[in-house]
Amino acid sequence: MSTTLIIVLVVVFLIISWILFAYRRMKNVPEVADSQRIKVLTDKNFQHQIKSGTTLVDFWASWCLPCKMMAPLINEIAEEISGKAFVGKLDVENHKVIAAKYNIRNIPTMVLFREGKEVGRFVGAKSKNFLIKQINQNC
Repeated sequence: MSTTLIIVLVVVFLIISWILFAYRRMKNVPEVADSQRIKVLTDKNFQHQIKSGTTLVDFWASWCLPCKMMAPLINEIAEEISGKAFVGKLDVENHKVIAAKYNIRNIPTMVLFREGKEVGRFVGAKSKNFLIKQINQNC
């Protein structure tokens, strides 16, 4: 066996080990309680909530690790923008009709609504500053 092949195999082994280690740590990340300023959205209240003003909706699921990572940031955003806009969360597992209606294919997806119309869509983990900037531009 050549030295190059051995080095490649060791590197691949280390990468796989690191991924498994990271996954185990992420899997055990506790769920963060929602801020009192976050509205829990359902099939019944979704349209009413987004029809006026600006609303950032976090489409998420309990099994989604990036969603768990975004939860504290979504809480902070809800506190910071209070009075200017609303933040809502919709569990895509429990409300598949709404998720399908808005063509949510990946989570986390944050959709920004103004007066009931989608004005922005952000897929994947985003920074708090980025999301607040987008909200401020649409208030």
